[in-house]
Amino acid sequence: MKFAFSEISLPKRGSLAVTVYESNELSPTAKAVDKASSGLIQKALKTSRFKGKKGDYLEILAPEGLGVSRVILIGIGKLSELTQTDVEAAGGSLAKKLNSAGAQGVTVILDEMKLKGLKVTDLAASMAFGAKLGTYRFRKYKTDDEENSAPTLTRMTVSCKGSAAARKAFADMEAVAEGVFLTRDLVSEPANELYPESFAARCKELTSLGIKVEILNEAKMAKLGMGSLLGVGQGSERESSLVVMHWNGLPGKRAAKEPLAFVGKGVCFDTGGISLKPGPGMEEMKWDMGGAGTVTGLMKALAGRKAKVNAVGVIGLVENMPDGNAQRPGDIVKSMSGQTIEILNTDAEGRLVLADALWYTQDRFKPKFMIDLATLTGAIIISLGHENAGLFSNDDGLCDALFAAGEAVGEGVWRLPMSKDYAKQIKSPIADMQNIGTGGRGAGSIVAAEFLQKFVNDVPWAHLDIAGMAWSKADKPTVPKGGTGYGVRLLDRFVRDNYENS
Repeated sequence: MKFAFSEISLPKRGSLAVTVYESNELSPTAKAVDKASSGLIQKALKTSRFKGKKGDYLEILAPEGLGVSRVILIGIGKLSELTQTDVEAAGGSLAKKLNSAGAQGVTVILDEMKLKGLKVTDLAASMAFGAKLGTYRFRKYKTDDEENSAPTLTRMTVSCKGSAAARKAFADMEAVAEGVFLTRDLVSEPANELYPESFAARCKELTSLGIKVEILNEAKMAKLGMGSLLGVGQGSERESSLVVMHWNGLPGKRAAKEPLAFVGKGVCFDTGGISLKPGPGMEEMKWDMGGAGTVTGLMKALAGRKAKVNAVGVIGLVENMPDGNAQRPGDIVKSMSGQTIEILNTDAEGRLVLADALWYTQDRFKPKFMIDLATLTGAIIISLGHENAGLFSNDDGLCDALFAAGEAVGEGVWRLPMSKDYAKQIKSPIADMQNIGTGGRGAGSIVAAEFLQKFVNDVPWAHLDIAGMAWSKADKPTVPKGGTGYGVRLLDRFVRDNYENS
């Protein structure tokens, strides 16, 4: 879909969308449309349940006195409560409704609104951003003509005062959306198409945006002593990889010094290994690489909008399969850090991948901070459902900044505790640690985070357990069923608010 921005004027064709405030208070443009159509909007309001609340929509077909094919009323509720995410949701819902109706083009008019900290140009850009996010579809493998029919909506024009500023703001948002789409694509791919080698090849494509990409094969990782990561993938015919993506957005002497570091778990398919998962639902384990998918999408977003930061994305790519060479319960492996790990459950494999990836990242790059993302535990879904990612950290300031960024973009995080009492659960009698806790099902996500912290020194660090967020079974205005792309917007906003102007 193509997006454009213009100064306010009523269109003469296509569809027209205007805003209505709570209690059916018409915006200035809605009043003008009502007058031009001889009171058609007021008549429609009197004969409907539309009240102008957030999420309310009312479609008026073939209005007299106007050249447009339909007028859509968008309820935005109380202006005092309006946020950018509300406007994004309105854009996403509008685009979906117009696609269902077979519309081809729409003009959305946003009048000047007195909102604390928000400009109408930002809202105009957000309307288009929400529409772009909401119309994503993963259609690569559909061949049925009816199911595979292309969306009809091909253009959206958002009109507001100062449209040039809105156009500029949307350019950055569109780059972020492309990063989200890459993550959604990666998470949606089946494991026979997306495996360590092909995932690494997809990362290599980012060189066109100025990202430097390194791929470490098993021989290189073995030389570095990454026995923890390599043990997970040894049962697969597919060779494991570690991919390093560099974005250097700062010039001169500042380049590549203390980069921002993002680390992702990339288990391209997780059978559980010898500790085999139950069959029902195992097909969903194609998205156990969701953390790596988010890191890859974030790097594309940062490069796409030319973010003025230095950042590295490090992803460990493996398959966890149960063949004759697979890692066994009871095995002991030596990590890159030199610490030894007793493997009690081969299905607790993501933390083994991250152990070496985290150590490698802090040892090589000396970053300002490290944030890792992983679909790490089912326990986090028991704790937080599908509304928030679990947040664990050794740094209060880092947590506060991540929470604020999540609130701003509608990608929630919630901090859970860590302490020495939890860490005691991973003490092994014959190795430095074991990969699962002694407490059974209790505090599984916290114990997993304690394991990861064993591979973090003094660098500020945060762990995001996104097992409940990487995939959705429900369709939302800006997030489709399937791969959500969760975390790209959260981390992009975190970077923008805290590091680009420092």
